[in-house]
Amino acid sequence: MNGQLSILLSDPQVWLLLGGAYLAGSVNFSILIFKLIGRDDPRENFSGNAGASNVYRQAGWLWALVVLLLDMGRAVAVAVAALAWMPQVSGVPWMGLGLIIGNRFPCFHRFRGGKGVANFLGFSLVITPLAALIGAMAWGIIFGLARRPFVASFAMVAVLTVGAIGAWNQNPVAIMGTVATAVLIYLSHWRNVVGSCFR
Repeated sequence: MNGQLSILLSDPQVWLLLGGAYLAGSVNFSILIFKLIGRDDPRENFSGNAGASNVYRQAGWLWALVVLLLDMGRAVAVAVAALAWMPQVSGVPWMGLGLIIGNRFPCFHRFRGGKGVANFLGFSLVITPLAALIGAMAWGIIFGLARRPFVASFAMVAVLTVGAIGAWNQNPVAIMGTVATAVLIYLSHWRNVVGSCFR
């Protein structure tokens, strides 16, 4: 595995693609849309997250849906680009990680962004469509039971991760990239977990 990873990371094209994925993820649609419609920065209210759930709390379901679809559409485009241009298939999930890092720490928005859930769903829609469908259904079911978006997101991310691991056909470098992405998303929700425990 170390040899595969070294070969992957020694390719300049890989770093160029990872950088492009990061920059794509750094464009936060909820922040931009709120500026366009004359609202306060979504990071300044409620959960402080620049994602679809917090947009719903502040602007309603229509704008939340717009942000969700834009996030997912961007992720689909990045996944398609990764499959087309990555010199090795093991680099594809690492490009997804670059996208999520950009979404979480956007260079265009003072490094305070979203948590990457919608982006992970959109990326997975290309890699493992069935897992994306099941994951979205799991989100809806768990949210209906728990009424907490982060709990539903945890369930969906778990489904997406398992589905992607299966899609990579025991490729250790690809699996590592997938797991790293899931771990980042889970860690990004630590405030939600702590807040829920002490509520």
